[in-house]
Amino acid sequence: MTPRLGSERTWGALALALAGVLFGTTFLVVQDAVEEASVFSFLSVRFLMGAGVLWLVARRRPAVKGEVGHGVIAGLSLLAGFVLQTEGLRYTTSATSAFLTYLLVVIVPLIQAVRTRRPPTLAVVVGVGLSVAGLVLLSGGVTSIGRGEWLTVAGAFGFAVHIIVLGEFTDRYDSVRFTMWQVLTVGVACFVPGLFSDGGYAFDGGVWLAAAFCAVGATSIAFWCMSWGQKVVPEAQAALILLLEPVSAGLLSEATGEHLGFTGLLGAALILAGVVASELWGRQGTDPIQPLPTEMPPPAETS
Repeated sequence: MTPRLGSERTWGALALALAGVLFGTTFLVVQDAVEEASVFSFLSVRFLMGAGVLWLVARRRPAVKGEVGHGVIAGLSLLAGFVLQTEGLRYTTSATSAFLTYLLVVIVPLIQAVRTRRPPTLAVVVGVGLSVAGLVLLSGGVTSIGRGEWLTVAGAFGFAVHIIVLGEFTDRYDSVRFTMWQVLTVGVACFVPGLFSDGGYAFDGGVWLAAAFCAVGATSIAFWCMSWGQKVVPEAQAALILLLEPVSAGLLSEATGEHLGFTGLLGAALILAGVVASELWGRQGTDPIQPLPTEMPPPAETS
């Protein structure tokens, strides 16, 4: 039976899809920005701005024991992914970066298989197969392996671990507060290295605008969507849904003059097919109409 739009799983999947689209808006922006600013200084400003946006909401919500420690753990894995990916963008193209980063759709189910000692479901295997084929067509794959490519693959492992950590802990905490601690961890960890990097924080106006753009949509909103969505969507399916990032990045490149052509469009279609197949087929046997999860306990019943 096809899940109703109001099911918790559907809303979680839509939140993750929005996160993927928002992430996809950053590739060209970040690549231009890191030509003018160091990786650490740019990431520090982006994530500290994002933490500030989240704090405006998080400060009104009650703290829960353990949220800081687990938020820091999630933030450190995110830090590793972003530093390695952003540094890799100095030495490779945005298309190659997108392809290698989203090999995490293979890495996540492999990590899960090791942790749980159970193989990925057939739905996940089919979704991953279609999506990887689509990634090759969309990005052109990898024609050579150099410093930038190796850094990006290492970053993909960091992002994969972040998805696993969210799947383990996010349902225990308020999503806004949990996201704030993750984002703040990245910003604080990058601040001192950014201070001593070449140029420090002496950005031009274009870099500040790029950092602010990434801070709001692709940091505070997108990572909140991830934390909230992974309350109800399993890690492997979450990784597949997030493949909307390279699809949206490719479509934006098309809009800015980098034409995808028939092969690229076919690749995007295969990725979407993989996401849909895994998400719908993977729900078989689950309850499709559970109520939307909330972050506050329900009111006590009265007689």
